[in-house]
Amino acid sequence: MPSPPDTVRHGDPVPAVAQAAASLAGAARTLAPCAPVRALFDEGDVESAYAVQQFNVRRALAAGRRITGRKIGLTSPAVQRQLGVDQPDFGALFADMAVPDGGQVSAGRLLQPKVEAEVALVLGADLPYEVCTVADVLRAGEFVLPALEIVDSRVAEWDISLVDTVADNASSGLYVLGGTPVPLTRLDVRALTMTMTRNGEQVSVGTGADCLGSPLNAATWLASTLAMRGDPLRAGDVVLTGALGPMAPAAPGDVFEARIPELGSVRVGFATEGDNR
Repeated sequence: MPSPPDTVRHGDPVPAVAQAAASLAGAARTLAPCAPVRALFDEGDVESAYAVQQFNVRRALAAGRRITGRKIGLTSPAVQRQLGVDQPDFGALFADMAVPDGGQVSAGRLLQPKVEAEVALVLGADLPYEVCTVADVLRAGEFVLPALEIVDSRVAEWDISLVDTVADNASSGLYVLGGTPVPLTRLDVRALTMTMTRNGEQVSVGTGADCLGSPLNAATWLASTLAMRGDPLRAGDVVLTGALGPMAPAAPGDVFEARIPELGSVRVGFATEGDNR
């Protein structure tokens, strides 16, 4: 991954990048949410926000963590309008963020988790094209799986702007993949339907078309964006393509399950204190 820039705005050094990165990393380490970091930057300074994200990603890699793919956020037009943006964002997925299908999230592992259902795409080939097409994604995509993304924010009370969420690795937390791969070419992912329950009660519904018109559109945007940044998607990468419906908050003892008839189901629980396994 390219080194984060140490200058923006007229070539002046920006210690704010390191300060924001330290604040977010400290919140993750201590499980004590921090104040928003947007006050350290000009309004809407997304490039500095990505520099913060890259700073902490490089720190994680240096500590021995392994990137397994990327997540796409802000695929909902309503959320884009709320944050005043017209495109998604992205963050890194690490191997230690993966939770087994049917597994439990230990109590105290996350700060303020919420759950959303998605389509996960696993690549069988690189996508190095700065102008990527849906056809390129279809050729490179090996299979898809149902997925749950457990989003989290290191910023207190989810008081986030676009700058805050980008800097905070696109509010990544953990992710869960279903266990039965389905070849991408056998599906119309735009027509997929999703229902997510919490403790057996429906909390979210949606379709593939609710994710930027199609999860393939989201993956195409990500592939082009990363290639332009010199860090393209590679064979074997997992891509969480974005929420198919609204997210729902999670509390200890909750069990979430998402069902996508053409893909199957995926499930995760949240342990209570004393029930960590």
